[in-house]
Amino acid sequence: MATEPIVEARAIEKSYPQPDGTRIQVVGLTDFFIEPGKIIALLGASGCGKSTLLRILSGLAQPSSGALFWHGKPLGGESPNVAIVFQSFALFPWLTVLENVEAPLEARGVAVVERRKRALRMLDTVGLDGFETAYPKELSGGMKQRVGFARALVVEPEVLFMDEPFSALDVLTAENLRGELLELWLNKKMPTSAIFIVTHNIEEAVMLADRIVVLGRNPARIRADFNVRILHPRDRKSGRFVELVDYIYKIMTEPDVEHALPDPESTGEIVVPPGGLKKGQPPVRTSKYQILPHARVGGIAGLVELLHDRGGREDLFRLSEELVMDVEDLLPILEACQLLGFAWLKEGDVQLSRQGVRFADSDIQTRKVLFREAALEHVTILRQIDSILKRKSDHSINDEFFHDILDEHFSEEEVQRQFDTATNWGRYAEIFDYDRERGRLVLTEAPLTETAPSETAATAQAAENHDSISTPKA
Repeated sequence: MATEPIVEARAIEKSYPQPDGTRIQVVGLTDFFIEPGKIIALLGASGCGKSTLLRILSGLAQPSSGALFWHGKPLGGESPNVAIVFQSFALFPWLTVLENVEAPLEARGVAVVERRKRALRMLDTVGLDGFETAYPKELSGGMKQRVGFARALVVEPEVLFMDEPFSALDVLTAENLRGELLELWLNKKMPTSAIFIVTHNIEEAVMLADRIVVLGRNPARIRADFNVRILHPRDRKSGRFVELVDYIYKIMTEPDVEHALPDPESTGEIVVPPGGLKKGQPPVRTSKYQILPHARVGGIAGLVELLHDRGGREDLFRLSEELVMDVEDLLPILEACQLLGFAWLKEGDVQLSRQGVRFADSDIQTRKVLFREAALEHVTILRQIDSILKRKSDHSINDEFFHDILDEHFSEEEVQRQFDTATNWGRYAEIFDYDRERGRLVLTEAPLTETAPSETAATAQAAENHDSISTPKA
């Protein structure tokens, strides 16, 4: 069943009169809607009419023709429940941080105690706890924009409009704020149903948005409108990400050419179907979600050591005979070694890679480092867990979050096996700790090099000994 739009524009158009009696059309005849549960990014070249369209959709400006609807009802003189974050921060320099955040509540007539409580809560949410009495001149650009976020969110808008909110910031600050915004949204810490963000940054749009709209110019018209069906967290280097960036770039730089949205099958990556994934519904995908072979760290280390002792290469069937193991039982361990880049199988022979040789020659501590690097490079779910834990303010998350991700791709039994394997690998590599009683994954605090040698050795040795490959008794 289709979701009712929060905001809907029907046949809107915006033009401005000129002294000679003519009119310049800025926004051409356009239909547009903002649906709940999505971040929508509006892209276009500078001066194409993006901000004008934002002002119309937010109720700040009236279209020259057409109509605007709020939850299906014509928007008259009343103000819709929206808030706007501007590029220029737009803070009152004579007010403190707390007073700036309270300002829209005061304008709405909210009582002093209530608005103070809501403002303090929102400042804590955006990470400005302790700066309540500071003035804007004392803040960095990133902190000023956080105040802007807090001021917009404190009114609990149904739609949060953002007009190039990161463009006035340096690259690193902007990237940090994008991550914080996405964390608040994904963890449902924002009192808003939809976000509409105007940007000229293509990568920013693909990184954040669930839906992207690309405008042409002279006058503004919609040239592309599509859903970005890539799971979060998104990797800028992934094939689908690069493909969408290239597609948008072509649309914006070749206004007279019609470009088709690239088929996701070209990259073989998972995409999320329109409307999102539902319980029991298989995801729309072009290849299976990366499945981890059911092998523990001890088995992986044991196979690498065995191959190293035999010169780095051995026939698979001879190896299985000597270990008194069926090839089917040995394959998951071999697949794990291949996935991590420690070995490969060619014409029936198992051969160590250069990284596999390094792993076999290393002490326990260095092995953990090498395993961590390999896991974060090659294992999707471990990379997702690491990224999310680093972005979370408390660096922890409920294990059900990842169970839900896996549940869309595997049976209930396989979900648990996948999670157990990922947990075994992640804990050994010190990517995270797992509190099974509380059901929470926690980012490992101490770097690998800071762990006490005796404790590290004992922990690593126990992990490697568990379910390790054993040679037949004499």
